[in-house]
Amino acid sequence: MKNGKKTKINGNNLLLLITIALFIVMYAAGCGVYASKGFTRMQTFLNILINNAGLICITCGMTCVMLTGGIDISVGSLVALDCMILAAGMEIWHWPSQALMLLVLVVGVIFGLVQGYLIAYLEIQPFIVTMAGMFFARGMTAVISTDQVSIVSDKFFTWLSGFRIQFPFGGYLNRKGILQLPYIRITVVVAILVVILIFLMLRYTRFGRSLYAVGGNQQSATLMGLDVKKTQLKAYMLSSFLTSIGGICYCLNTMSGTTSQATGLEMNAISSAVIGGTLLTGGVGNVIGSLFGVLINGTISSLVQMNGKLISSWSNIVTAILLCFFILLQSIFAKIKERK
Repeated sequence: MKNGKKTKINGNNLLLLITIALFIVMYAAGCGVYASKGFTRMQTFLNILINNAGLICITCGMTCVMLTGGIDISVGSLVALDCMILAAGMEIWHWPSQALMLLVLVVGVIFGLVQGYLIAYLEIQPFIVTMAGMFFARGMTAVISTDQVSIVSDKFFTWLSGFRIQFPFGGYLNRKGILQLPYIRITVVVAILVVILIFLMLRYTRFGRSLYAVGGNQQSATLMGLDVKKTQLKAYMLSSFLTSIGGICYCLNTMSGTTSQATGLEMNAISSAVIGGTLLTGGVGNVIGSLFGVLINGTISSLVQMNGKLISSWSNIVTAILLCFFILLQSIFAKIKERK
């Protein structure tokens, strides 16, 4: 029993523990260095959640795909397409925002269905299929409009974007002596709900366990009676669906649509999942770790902004170093597992 438990901790949870510890150390260091600039305020942490709410949803979907041993590099372009559909739909087509948000979710499901079918049933490499999806979505964004479209006319969407949920504690007095209470936006609530639901799905449902089994060993999963192709198809559909939810959250933050929107967002999602302990080869991962991976990337960006003297590219450099570090850890753990 003890050996089995130890192996479980080393194999599945150690990367998660390292990620959580890294976030705590990094955030604590920021509080120590930039306390005078307000880094210790509760709102600073909540701003990281607000700014990355869409990315959290997208990373949850990316984690599900990576658990099967796949990859999806089309998510950034799909977010851009979602934002353009919402912006152009409200400002040019004059559709109600409620109908457009439903349309965006349907587009996400269809997008994932097509990609998942090509990958699972036609056995085309995920990188090739999702790269084609990336170009297609970005191209369709330009077809709708090549100009930046700002959302100003839809009252419901504007209200939803500005809606705040305030906390009765953790406030501070600004320079004018006015009490500023910390708050979150509705996008953070959506992101947290997505994390909870996907965590429960992966842990307690047959489909969730199937994702781990397919990523661990497809031949063994087939011998267990699992439908590998159907599981892969559902994984990509779920990923694109969550990406569209993230696209709505992203649009609520930016209140606009443009062809260059969310460029490189797929790399942020992949790096967050890997830093969170998801193996690139599949079979091991957790959305809680992915959440902390997003928080680490968000904290890095906040620290760079707080410094004021560093260019924004430093956040990418630090993320790249962390990504290499966690990939190296994954390789070490994989070799240890093979020896055992």
